[in-house]
Amino acid sequence: MLQLERGSASMAKQIELLDASQRKLLGHGLSSCTSEELQETESLLVRSLSLIRGKKLTSRKKWPKLQAQLWTNEIKHLKEKERLLLEENARLIEKLPAQEKGFVPYRSQIGQASDIDVETQLFIGLPEMRCS
Repeated sequence: MLQLERGSASMAKQIELLDASQRKLLGHGLSSCTSEELQETESLLVRSLSLIRGKKLTSRKKWPKLQAQLWTNEIKHLKEKERLLLEENARLIEKLPAQEKGFVPYRSQIGQASDIDVETQLFIGLPEMRCS
């Protein structure tokens, strides 16, 4: 029982020291600190800041790899979706009546010559001179 009391007292003292250290790191109660304690706190903050910056730099170096992996996964997902849609399209074409099977989907028309004439406002030649 005596050991537990000593352990409890030791833990309570450690908690007090950690609280005091935390207050110093947050800038509270620095007026009572000696110049040596202030220098010690400053060096601790500088070391902590350099560790944080190092971790940030490491995570930034990993970001392009992570981003590439995300895009690769997205491409795989879209290719699988395309495959499923093409299969569904083929299945639906099979269900069409015989007279409608001659219909050519838009996708296969790309790149083929067209016999459709289109009127536009395009004028080839010198622009007209306008006087106001």
